[in-house]
Amino acid sequence: MKPILQTAVWAQFQRSLGKTVHEAEGPGWSFLAVEEKTPLGTYLYAPYGPCADEEPELAQAIAELAGLARSIKAHYVRVEPAAAGLGADAAATLIAHGLHRAPADVQPHLSWKVDLRQDEDALLKGMRSTSRNLFRNIHKKGVTFEVSTDPAQLTILLGFLHKVSNRADFTAQSDNYLRHAAQVLMPAGAAKLFIAKLDGEPIAAALSYDTADTRVYAHAAADDAHRKLNAGIPLLVTMMLDAKVSGISEFDMWGVSPEDEPEHPWAGFSRFKRSFGGAEVEYPGTWDLPINQVMYTAYAASRKARTLLVGALKTARTTARSVQAKLKKG
Repeated sequence: MKPILQTAVWAQFQRSLGKTVHEAEGPGWSFLAVEEKTPLGTYLYAPYGPCADEEPELAQAIAELAGLARSIKAHYVRVEPAAAGLGADAAATLIAHGLHRAPADVQPHLSWKVDLRQDEDALLKGMRSTSRNLFRNIHKKGVTFEVSTDPAQLTILLGFLHKVSNRADFTAQSDNYLRHAAQVLMPAGAAKLFIAKLDGEPIAAALSYDTADTRVYAHAAADDAHRKLNAGIPLLVTMMLDAKVSGISEFDMWGVSPEDEPEHPWAGFSRFKRSFGGAEVEYPGTWDLPINQVMYTAYAASRKARTLLVGALKTARTTARSVQAKLKKG
């Protein structure tokens, strides 16, 4: 299965944002790579790529990426071979090909997926009972659901995302990014907008990214004024069942945090995603292949210094708040 981020329509979307995108393929391998700019220069990034049938084909794809990087004078190549069949020995294989673990993952290395090939009753039975019952009964409260492929209706989701961003520690994708996504992906059948309405008025919305075999739960938000209805739950179930009817075999909840990290920033919505049944999927993560070793070393040092500075600033802010609290009590 080729991830949405490695498809031709995704390349078209990235180009609509002004990005330079490279696509190549050979027997058993393919990649989509985006030129990304930093103050130190250019690097190539293959989101959830390259794709390969087996390890030899992956090696060929990496070699092609390295050659491309040299031709455009990129300092390094960043890869995330989610669809390369590497299995448990992924790290050893990538190290053997000269790659280094990136300072941080770009795309999530853990996801949660639901098999849509099971019948509807089994799919619903795999969910938490409260989610299943809410889906079956929310119509009694006047809530209905609509599906749209009209890019103009994205404003509904954008409005909810703005409100969530304002009241929570959450940064949504920019309006420009999501508008371009809708304008390119929707007409191509690679995105849908799902809307929950109460008495005809939108109260929640979610955007999916679709391939022939996978639907991705991409962006979602709800009106806080109607949070007691929990419309986001039956809205997600609606997305899953619509995908099943459309012949899609897998529903990808996208990133989740490790179950044994309850303090992780994603822990709350990860529990939400896991409540719909399914299983965890682990990817190899994000890896770098240095092309210009001097510049890559400079990048790594710059990244480390920035991380230390951010950590020091957070510590300073925490200390300041603690002192202020003590002074107020004193």
